[in-house]
Amino acid sequence: MATPYASHSQTAAASHRSGGSGAALAVIASCQLMVVLDITIVNIALPHIQRSLAFSTTSLSWVLNAYTLTFGGLLLLGGRAGDILGRRRVFIFGVLLFAFASLLGGLAQSAPQLLAARALQGVGGAIASPTALALITTTFAEGPARNRAFGVFAAVSAGGGAIGLLAGGILVEWLDWRWVFFVNVPIGVFIALATPRYIRESERHPGHFDLLGALTSTLGVSALVYGFIRAAQEGWRDGVTLAAFGMAVLLLATFLVVERNSRQPITPLAMFADRNRAGTYGMMLCLAAAIFGMFFFLTLFVQDILGFSPLRAGLAFLPISAVIAVGAGVTSQLLPRFGPKPFMVGGALLAAAGLAWLTRTDIHSTYLGSILGPTLVFGVGMGMQFVSLTLMAVSGVAPRDTGAASGLLNAMQQVGGSLGLSILVTVFGTANRNEAKDQVPDFLAQASPAERANFERTGMLPAPWSDQVLTTGISAAFVVAAIFAVIAAVVALFVIQVRASDLERLRGGAPGPSG
Repeated sequence: MATPYASHSQTAAASHRSGGSGAALAVIASCQLMVVLDITIVNIALPHIQRSLAFSTTSLSWVLNAYTLTFGGLLLLGGRAGDILGRRRVFIFGVLLFAFASLLGGLAQSAPQLLAARALQGVGGAIASPTALALITTTFAEGPARNRAFGVFAAVSAGGGAIGLLAGGILVEWLDWRWVFFVNVPIGVFIALATPRYIRESERHPGHFDLLGALTSTLGVSALVYGFIRAAQEGWRDGVTLAAFGMAVLLLATFLVVERNSRQPITPLAMFADRNRAGTYGMMLCLAAAIFGMFFFLTLFVQDILGFSPLRAGLAFLPISAVIAVGAGVTSQLLPRFGPKPFMVGGALLAAAGLAWLTRTDIHSTYLGSILGPTLVFGVGMGMQFVSLTLMAVSGVAPRDTGAASGLLNAMQQVGGSLGLSILVTVFGTANRNEAKDQVPDFLAQASPAERANFERTGMLPAPWSDQVLTTGISAAFVVAAIFAVIAAVVALFVIQVRASDLERLRGGAPGPSG
């Protein structure tokens, strides 16, 4: 049947034969890298942002949360928008909105202006990211070509966080904190200009936007994350903390009711009836919590305990990016032969082993002796995971639902990262407070009169006691992160069941959609 996009489809087909599929993948992967690395690129710049725009220490955390919450909360709507309006045009709009919001962030002159820009960045990312993943399904034929494309996409998704830390270190040290935002502008404009040349428009599926579902899911997740953040600061008995959790339960319950009764829900709940897809989403939730926590706490460790500069701290994470990419590439080649389950189980166990190894860090640890080895083990496991999870999430999904399926996978990554990091920060804070209480008697027994007076005035322990407190909290957080990874391995072992039709698709066959 002829469509208004027939000429574009012919152009795209010709570009595939002439190597244009590589250019299309480069465009899609560049967008995903830009969106994903922005989650961490700002981390290195936070102290400079705080001094420049007069953030309090508590409010500074919202520079990160304003982005991740709108990003994770609206991903489902972004995926559905691509299905209804056409993925290429929605992709371009999301990229340009992200670039515009980045410009506003770089120009911000006050804390509210920056937070508004960060939230708008999250909206742009939520539109572009799931559409980018869905574009792979319409640009590459199912089988080896799509496997390789998903391998590249997964490597970029998993390694983008570490690359963001490096890029942030370079920009802050050599230029200014504002450039962690400005750098997105030319990249976004280039992607928007290149997209029509290399990517064909997808078929549009009639439907409507489930705005109530998007609103309740976004606000519910935001309330849940805020509850954990508040608990880390004020404790579990705080009235605002309890109110946030209560609101989260109410909103998320409303979201489920809305989705169950909607003719065209933002999240087709039938997707969870497929045990493989449900298991995949659950695994992504756990593993995202682990990887967000690993980057966050190791960034603290290498700068506050090892004394690394922002640039050196970013360089310290390059090896993990490399092994994630290698793990993803090798896995994408071996999947047709062995199927995804061995990589899902083995990758989760490797990630858990790396995190368990990191629990041994203390004030005497060194980068080469205590950090590099476990992060490499963790990185190999995560590289194996992201390829397998990405493929399983969209395997057998009807074309009309690929945007929703990929959006849900991305949402699990962002929501899992936000929730998991909030939980890990709570564990970290509790361990910190307990260790500080244990350290105070030893400190007071050895402190000089001047040190005692300073402690009574500030309530803060000096080094090396403060370093011991920090490393104890970090070690406790890694214990819980390792538990998250073990849960993912258990889900992979007992929930995931690879079917013959799944293997056929991986090998280039084309059985009908299974759900």
